[in-house]
Amino acid sequence: MSFTEFRAPANHLIDTVLPVRAAMIDRGSAERMKSGMLDHVISSGKAKAMVLSQRQALVVDDTLWLGDAEPLFETLQAAGGPLTAVYLGRTLAPSSVPAQTPIVLFVPREPIAPGTAGLPADGTWTGFRDIAARLGSIDTALFVEASAISNWHATHTHCPQCGTPTGIEAGGWVRRCPRDNSEHYPRTDPAIIVTVVGSDGRLLLGGGGPVDAKNYSTLAGFVEPGESLEQAVVREIGEEVGVRVTACQYLGSQSWPFPASLMLGFTATTDDAEARPDGVEVTRARWFSRAELQAAVLAGEITISTRLSIARSLIEHWYGGVIEDLQP
Repeated sequence: MSFTEFRAPANHLIDTVLPVRAAMIDRGSAERMKSGMLDHVISSGKAKAMVLSQRQALVVDDTLWLGDAEPLFETLQAAGGPLTAVYLGRTLAPSSVPAQTPIVLFVPREPIAPGTAGLPADGTWTGFRDIAARLGSIDTALFVEASAISNWHATHTHCPQCGTPTGIEAGGWVRRCPRDNSEHYPRTDPAIIVTVVGSDGRLLLGGGGPVDAKNYSTLAGFVEPGESLEQAVVREIGEEVGVRVTACQYLGSQSWPFPASLMLGFTATTDDAEARPDGVEVTRARWFSRAELQAAVLAGEITISTRLSIARSLIEHWYGGVIEDLQP
């Protein structure tokens, strides 16, 4: 599909954006650059520690378990060897801990059973998707941040220039090569995610996997090197469903670090009325009016993205309100 087919934004695009969610954590990007900062925070007696292992966090009663950082650092090291430690920041509102509590992330090299090494016996290792709907805003922010930085550490242990194992600096936010002194920073992969709206106001949703599956969602794809976000919208929609985008508008974003994505939400318009799924990433595509979408969800005919995701926010932004889910 040629990019020359893309025109300037049309006047009928929605002139609002998704709500801005306030930060829950002060990450202290300047503070964490000080030499010895992380050791000082851990030994202060004020810091709490979140523990993450194999992309799962320790949870007690639908709340992230946060232990006293100083003794926990010693007991976890004694039980499982060296830890990856990262400064996550200070809480900006009270939750299970007071506001302004410094939070440190500990990632043991090997899984450690609850009830050992200073971990609570009633804790369970839980993935984000399994618990996110029940977490408070600060716990959600901590889980997402911890997942992003721990995934980066796990996959970037060596210098990409010379292959030498790198050391951790700046509170866990920089890896430095001791051989060539190069610094390496956490990466984030931008991806666009789009509601496509036809000239008649209907919404185009699609899905992958089996052709007869019920799940439908917005269309999405990664931004390629040298490509603008708008160009990525045009290309991905053209590749996945054969629809030509005539205009698009940015609405908002959501970090989705599983492992390292930043989802950039758009709404787009098209004059095309027929969608042609590529059969690989998208195996089915369907147009919905607002009434048709709500009726299909309540009838159990289809399922749409959960409220955890920006996809649901984008769909409900087009819908103009909350879409009721089928109750079990």
